[in-house]
Amino acid sequence: MKLDPRQSEAFQAAASSGSFDSAASALHITPSALSQRIRALEESLGKPLLVRSRPCRPTREGQLLLQHLQRAALLEADLAASFAGSDAELLSIPLALNADSVASWFLPALAPFLIAKGILLELTVDDQDHTYSLLQAGLAVGCVSTEAQAMRGCSAVALGVMRYRAMAAPGYMQRHFAAGVTREALRRAPVLIYNRKDKLQDNWLQQHFGLAQSACPCHFLPASDPYLQAVRLGLGWGMLPEVQVAAHGGHEGLLDLLPQRPVDVALYWHSWKVQAPRLEQLSAALVAAAREVLLPLPA
Repeated sequence: MKLDPRQSEAFQAAASSGSFDSAASALHITPSALSQRIRALEESLGKPLLVRSRPCRPTREGQLLLQHLQRAALLEADLAASFAGSDAELLSIPLALNADSVASWFLPALAPFLIAKGILLELTVDDQDHTYSLLQAGLAVGCVSTEAQAMRGCSAVALGVMRYRAMAAPGYMQRHFAAGVTREALRRAPVLIYNRKDKLQDNWLQQHFGLAQSACPCHFLPASDPYLQAVRLGLGWGMLPEVQVAAHGGHEGLLDLLPQRPVDVALYWHSWKVQAPRLEQLSAALVAAAREVLLPLPA
C-alpha cells in the first residue's frame, strides 16, 4: 500500500474538522479539490473513508487509516529529531483526557516533562466514558478512560481511582436539606451537571434514591473549575473529585451530602504498543504521575 501525501493530508483535515469547507480552507485549496483528493484516496484503497454527513465522520476503515497516519507522523517527527541529535524539534501529540484529570493532576505533574522534551499538546477534553472513542477514531494517540479493555494494537495501563463526593455549600445545604438529604428534597434541589454525557450525578441518584437526574432541576456547566466554583457559590450540589477539591482550597466551605457514599471511578491509560520514543516517555511519565495522586485500584 502506497499512500499519496496530498490525499492523506486532505483526508486527515476533513476527518479532524468534520467539514470539507473548513478542511479546504486550512489547506488553501477549494472544497472541490479536497473532495477529489479524498475520492482518489478511497478509490486507491478500495474502501469508503468518510461518511459525507454534517459533520463528516470517518468510517471504520477511515478510523484505521487515521490511526496509522497519526502514528506515522509522530514516528517521522521523532526520527527527524534523532537525526538532528536532540529533542529540539517540537513534537505535537494529540491526546484525549477527562476534564477532571486536566483540572487537577495532569498539568502540574506533566508540565516540566513537556517543556524538557519539547512536546506540544493537542488536547481534546471529554467525559472519561467517551475519550476512548477518540482513540478509536484516530483523533488521539493516547487517552485517559474508564474503559479497562485495550483495543487491538494498544495497551491499557491502570492509573488508579478518582474518588468523587456529592458536595454542596453550607448555605445551599441549609436551604434545601435542612431536614436531611431525602428523595423528596433532592427532587426540588438544583444539581450541577458537567454536560449531557456526564452520568455521575445520575448514577448516584439512581443508586441511593431511585431517582433519575431528569427528575431534578439541573444546571449544565461544561468547565471543571467554574463547576467547582458554582458548587462553592451554592448554585447546586455536584459530584466533585477529591483531587481537584484538594488542589483548589480543600474541603473548607463544602459539605458532603452522603459522607459514607463516595463514587470511585477507575481510570486507565490507553496508548499504542508501537510508539514514537517521546510518546513512550510521555506515557511512562503520565502513568507515574497519576499513581502519585489517585487512589490504588482494589486488588
